[in-house]
Amino acid sequence: MTINIDRTRHPGAAAPSQRGFLWGASTSSYQIEGAAHVDGRADSIWDVYARPPGRVKNNDSGEVACDHYHRYPEDVALMRELGLNAYRFSIAWPRVLPQGRGAPNEKGLAFYDRLIDTLLAAGIEPWICLYHWDLPQALDDLGGWQNRDIAGWFADYAALIAKRYGDRVKHFATFNEPCVFTLFGYGFGWHAPGVADRAALHKAIHHVNLSHGKAIDVLRASVPGARLGAVHNRQPCYPCTKSPADAAAALRFAEYWNDAFPLPQHFACYPPTLAEAVAPYVQPGDMAQIARPLDWFGLNHYSPHYIKADSNLIGASFGAPPDDVPRTAIGWPIVPDAFRDTLLDIHKRFQLPIYVTENGTAADDTLDAAGGVQDDSRIAYLKAYTEAMAQAMAAGADVRGYFVWSLLDNFEWGSGYSQRFGIIYVDFATQRRIPKASARWYADMIAAQRATKGRSVRTNRVEAAEG
Repeated sequence: MTINIDRTRHPGAAAPSQRGFLWGASTSSYQIEGAAHVDGRADSIWDVYARPPGRVKNNDSGEVACDHYHRYPEDVALMRELGLNAYRFSIAWPRVLPQGRGAPNEKGLAFYDRLIDTLLAAGIEPWICLYHWDLPQALDDLGGWQNRDIAGWFADYAALIAKRYGDRVKHFATFNEPCVFTLFGYGFGWHAPGVADRAALHKAIHHVNLSHGKAIDVLRASVPGARLGAVHNRQPCYPCTKSPADAAAALRFAEYWNDAFPLPQHFACYPPTLAEAVAPYVQPGDMAQIARPLDWFGLNHYSPHYIKADSNLIGASFGAPPDDVPRTAIGWPIVPDAFRDTLLDIHKRFQLPIYVTENGTAADDTLDAAGGVQDDSRIAYLKAYTEAMAQAMAAGADVRGYFVWSLLDNFEWGSGYSQRFGIIYVDFATQRRIPKASARWYADMIAAQRATKGRSVRTNRVEAAEG
């Protein structure tokens, strides 16, 4: 597999990194930082949601997580050893603004100063995501994403982050997977804040979109050379059966999962079914405010979905894939061709450089007798999916980077610590980090890609000189 990039396809698009294709890893604040009540950090909705017994598997929480707040130098050193040249992380809104607005928390802001400076010293480009699901509880008490005022609160938060870190960070994402935290948090009640209400869901969808647009304007005005985008989870939605009901459910689910955010953010419109539901909350000028110019498209992709008709508030839910479709340890379908096709579809529809901001798999990882982790199933998955990405690029998709999910085993929301997505094993009792076989595979693959590119560059120079 060789990753070749034609930078001439989109002359007006985002400038590529000086180091070419980005090979990175992604994490999120609540899933790894811990230090939930250290140095002035206040509760997020996930702190509150996880407290009652039974909501999260094994009653786990992010109270300690991977203790990245204290162990970030070790984690950055591991990134450097892997050869990563980019790292996507999120800011914990309640760490830097404990009440979600008003007075900032200097100790929280200083943590990200230290992290960013350590990354840059290691030759790793920091990518900031403003929101990865940990809304300050103080704002949820005021209605959270159901309150239209949150668009202003989010813009003020973006302004704080831009002013503090914009001298060193140029790549910013507004949201990570807004389809997931709205649908699961306000539609199905599976995630924080645990609401299942039709009106709440559609208010949240529109207010998140409005917040995105306002934050883009703030970031664009505040950060010279900013490269701005959002991170979307896009996955083909197939009907579980050939029944008309399942076929209709798959189309409806795809509107919520794939199009509720990219369509308004890029084309100033909602998909048809959703447009009717959201209409009561749309005010004049909203769609133009949402559809602000962007520089790149962030894709999170793991597998296709198989959808069945349901009596829930959107009339659709997850079903089982066909028996002949291979699955991961947690039952997600393994279909690399769907990844390839999704990349090509995004390229055709949105005409922006694409960064794969999450891709990976959970596995049943345990330490072997030698104290290592031989996660062959993860290696096979990553190999198949990066090869599918290369196929998409060969067919014209303008993919500029790949971030594996995840750097570390972490708190996996409702599943607690029972699902391990990391390429680095975390012994949560001791916080010891142990690179898995997949980490070695990823490092070797990155080194091989760079060696191939280096040979290609040298060959081109020789041919040019001889010509």
